[in-house]
Amino acid sequence: MKLSLKNNLIGYTFIAPFVIGFLIFTLYPAISSLYFSFTDYDLLTTPQWSGADNFTSMFQDKRYVHSLKVTLIYVFIGVPLRLIFALFVAMILNTATKAVGIYRTVYYLPSIIGGSVAVSIMWRNVFGDNGIVNGLITALGFEPIRFFGNPSAALFMLISLSVWQFGSSMLIFLAGLKNIPSELYEASSVDGAGFFRRFFSITIPMLTPIILFNLVMQLISAFMTFVPAYIISKGEGGPLDGTLLYSLYLFKQAFVYFDMGFASAMAWIMLIIVGLLTAVVFATSRLWVHYESEGGR
Repeated sequence: MKLSLKNNLIGYTFIAPFVIGFLIFTLYPAISSLYFSFTDYDLLTTPQWSGADNFTSMFQDKRYVHSLKVTLIYVFIGVPLRLIFALFVAMILNTATKAVGIYRTVYYLPSIIGGSVAVSIMWRNVFGDNGIVNGLITALGFEPIRFFGNPSAALFMLISLSVWQFGSSMLIFLAGLKNIPSELYEASSVDGAGFFRRFFSITIPMLTPIILFNLVMQLISAFMTFVPAYIISKGEGGPLDGTLLYSLYLFKQAFVYFDMGFASAMAWIMLIIVGLLTAVVFATSRLWVHYESEGGR
C-alpha cells in the first residue's frame, strides 16, 4: 500500500507542471474569457454585465463581418494551396539521393522562421513598390503592382507567405509516402499504369489519413494567423481592410479600442466556427478517407 502511494505521488509530481500550467494558463483564461464576453469591460474598470449585447452587436459591425470574410478567403485559398505545394515538394524529396537530407532541411526552414517578425518584414519589402517582385514584373515589360494599395493584392501577399510555410505539412506527407508499400507501385507498373494513374489510384488513397490530419491542423493554424497580418499592414489591416484578418481585428478590439468584452465574444465565435468546420471535415472524412483497417482502427 505504501509502495503504491509512493508511486502515485511520484507520478503526480511529474505531471504537476503540466496540470498546473493547464489550469493557470489555459482553463482559467478560457473561463475568464467566457465571462468577459457577456460584460462591458475596458481593462481598466470593473466588468459590467451586459448579457448578450456583445454577440448581438458583433454582426452589426461592418468591420467585423469584413474581417470574417477576409479570414475565410485566406483560409479556403491558403490552406489547400499550402497542402498541395507541401505534397508536391514531399514527392520530389521522396527520392534516394545523397543530398536529400540537406534538401529536406532547406525546405523545412521557412516553417521554422516563417511566422517571425523578421520574415514578415522581409515579405513586406519583397512585395513593396520597389521590391524584388515588382522588379521582375517591370523587367518583363508589365506595370508594377501596388500590393499595399490594392486590397486583393495585399491579401494575395499574405496567402503567398502562408503557402511558403509548408515545411511541417511536407515532412508529415513525406513520412506518409515512406509508408506506402513499394509493391503497389511495382504491381501497377507491370499492369501498365502511368504516373497520374498511380498517383490518383495509389498515392492519394493511401495518404488520405495524412491529408485529413494536415487539413485539420492547417485549418486551425490559418484561423489563428496574426503576426504576418499585423507586421505587413503595420497593425491597421490595410489597405482598405484588405488584410484585416479575424485575429488582427480581435487584437485591435482588445488592446487598441480596449473593448475586452467584445474581443472575448469574438474569440468564442472563432472557437465555434473552427469547431464547426473541423466537425464538418471529420463528418465528411468517411466519404474520402481510406484506412487500412475498417473503421480507422
